[in-house]
Amino acid sequence: MLVVVPPKQLLRENQTTGNVVKIGVNMELSGAAAGYGNSQKQGIQLAASEINKNGGINVNGKKKKIKLIIRDNKTSTNTSASVAAQLVNNDKVAAIVGPATTNAGTAEIPNITKAAVPSVSPSATDPAYTLQKNGKVQPYVFRACYQNNFQGSTAAKFMTNTLKAKRVAVYADNSSDYGTGLAKAFKKAYTGKVVDSQFFTAGDKDFNAVLTSFKSKKIDAIYAPGYYNELGLIIKQARQAGINVPIVGSDGMADPKLAQIAGDNNANKIYYTTPFSTDVAKSNPTAVKFMKKYQARYHQAAPTFSALAYDSVYMIKQAIENEKSADSVKIAKGLANIKDFDGVTGKITMNKNHDPEKPIAIEQLTNGKVPVVQRKVSGAKRLECGTKRLETGT
Repeated sequence: MLVVVPPKQLLRENQTTGNVVKIGVNMELSGAAAGYGNSQKQGIQLAASEINKNGGINVNGKKKKIKLIIRDNKTSTNTSASVAAQLVNNDKVAAIVGPATTNAGTAEIPNITKAAVPSVSPSATDPAYTLQKNGKVQPYVFRACYQNNFQGSTAAKFMTNTLKAKRVAVYADNSSDYGTGLAKAFKKAYTGKVVDSQFFTAGDKDFNAVLTSFKSKKIDAIYAPGYYNELGLIIKQARQAGINVPIVGSDGMADPKLAQIAGDNNANKIYYTTPFSTDVAKSNPTAVKFMKKYQARYHQAAPTFSALAYDSVYMIKQAIENEKSADSVKIAKGLANIKDFDGVTGKITMNKNHDPEKPIAIEQLTNGKVPVVQRKVSGAKRLECGTKRLETGT
């Protein structure tokens, strides 16, 4: 008798055979977001190596090692969709880590949904990323980072309550939903006056005209959500123009390359929201172990995006072990039910929209470095950086 196996069922059976769990990586390893993608790749590889050295993932009493299948989406939506199709149809992975960006992540959703394979993005921050157009949650889409509304509103409260900024300018990256979404969230939450709002594009080099305009408007601070390539130049040119007000940004600035581009002498009174602060992490045993192992393996301090990717792999491991199965549908169920997971970026509970509920921090740069004393953050209520407490309000 001929038995016809539905394609999706056959795919899932192939995922659970053998002595390995295949985890795909759909990542921006080249193109505009390569800096973030390669940082995440390092975090992913470190996590998988650790898990394998400890025997692997416990799948219903049997230890199975992780096999990573890493593919470059080239920071392209079309390539990301193609990579996702390869991972689920040809490589038959049980879960995916990535992509790093919202646009590339959104592009993979139709293919992973059709195949019923969950994906955890370390850093896709657009609020709508995990939601369908009708407002229902995407069943196979998760993230390890918090979303833009949380970042933007936290920055707005910090501007008001800590910096006492009454007049601000907004200068955002309009190349993707990341910068525009953060700017929108900030302006909605900020209670002072936004005296000017301008945009730049990824790859821009000269910001002097806009900065000169800001200078003439007697601003107290600048909110500039975007990535370190452009923000480093904005900081440098602002300071060279005599604009010495605080510049507050987002987690796209959370990389040592920011200060390298800006110059240490210019990187003062610089603040950014981040899910991972190396000084805050010193009070988290899980994070301390991660930082030591990262330093030993890569000979550099662990950046935020490596930490988020590392957590993403361990979240998948936790989901598999909780469900006692490497079946992709059950992994998705396990991810949705994650509660009080001890991550490098804090204790994580997944909410109904597949967004992690966890602490947020604001780091301050002084001469290009984060001050030695950095305290723990609880939710969005209390931020402590340097030697003084940074209150954001509730």
